[in-house]
Amino acid sequence: MSLFQSNEISLQTGHRQCVLDITDKCRRFLVDFDAYSGLLNIFVPHATAGVAILETGAGSDDDLLASLEDLLPRDDRWQHRHGSYGHGRDHVLPAYIAPHATIPVIDGRMALGTWQSVTLVDTNVDNPDRRVRLSYLG
Repeated sequence: MSLFQSNEISLQTGHRQCVLDITDKCRRFLVDFDAYSGLLNIFVPHATAGVAILETGAGSDDDLLASLEDLLPRDDRWQHRHGSYGHGRDHVLPAYIAPHATIPVIDGRMALGTWQSVTLVDTNVDNPDRRVRLSYLG
């Protein structure tokens, strides 16, 4: 017998680019639904944000934002032109950082590596209100 649970959480990212660690929110979701072994899917229903699994707090999150700035500069080259200056680059972001990730859950815990965290990557300075859909299939 399989078990499916899903819940949406709301987050505030502010009016600046950020890599927001949501690992604890994912853990709480699994505890709340008494998850055991299965898959956790994290999905961001936004055209300008993504989900990344990386080390945080040791500079990798800032390095990611800096590399995105190099790869996708906030300038006037973008065809998509509504919003703040250079906002078109935010709409290209999900092609590089997918709006989803799936993580194995074993014995009720995400099978992440020692230094891995689940993060929301948001470069859109125009929209601080974000939603993340957490879905568990076990």
